[in-house]
Amino acid sequence: SSGINAEWPLRPGGDDFKSGQTKYKSVLVDFLVGAGIKPTSIVSYNHLGNNDGKNLSSAKQFRSKEISKSNVVDDMVESNKILYADGKHPDHTVVIKYVPYVRDSKRALDEYISEIFMNGTNTIVCHNTCEDSLLASPLILDLVILAELCERITVQLDAEPQPRRFNSILSILSYLLKAPLVPAGTPVVNALFKQRACIENIMKACIGLQPGNHMMLEHKLGAPLQQGYNMSQQAHLQKHSTTQYVSAKLGHVKTPSQ
Repeated sequence: SSGINAEWPLRPGGDDFKSGQTKYKSVLVDFLVGAGIKPTSIVSYNHLGNNDGKNLSSAKQFRSKEISKSNVVDDMVESNKILYADGKHPDHTVVIKYVPYVRDSKRALDEYISEIFMNGTNTIVCHNTCEDSLLASPLILDLVILAELCERITVQLDAEPQPRRFNSILSILSYLLKAPLVPAGTPVVNALFKQRACIENIMKACIGLQPGNHMMLEHKLGAPLQQGYNMSQQAHLQKHSTTQYVSAKLGHVKTPSQ
């Protein structure tokens, strides 16, 4: 990515579609770490018989997949310095075997061992059988649609005469990919719901809505408020925010008749 710059006509987003086992892992580990449960061992086993499985029987091809599947938990682990004060990471092992007989029907098995209260342990084991290509194919459509939409979004800053476009590296595509690319100096986010919230909030900005939040303070006060009153969007709460909001707009979309 060192040769990629903001003026590139191409839009790299990352490597390897995130469709099954890795997507589940990015949700489960985010939940465990957020709940104060410390994953210490993650073992993921797969076998499949399609061309993907055949290609991964090559040591070099497998190493690439092993890295993308293993790195998906890094930002979630690093987000909790209390659980991982020593800077260590869970033991994380990925195994992939080629079994021609099962063809596209991929088997994925995972074991998560975590440390809990009073030196106890918690073990979660899951098994998933899926048609691998049928999970991955819709992601191709999603990626193309989202990337094309980003081409039509501009952001106008008050202090600048010309609107800006997204960086050539579309980190917004990380929701769909195991190993997302990000512009230099940008933190990598693999937690699935954070990735989805990013897309949702960008879409809201395009139609002039506030970013989503789940505070709902109007429902948590002792006395009920007037119906339709949303405290999270009131000016006296907004002024305490340290985020500089910018307006975003969609470019004109031509219909076939135009």
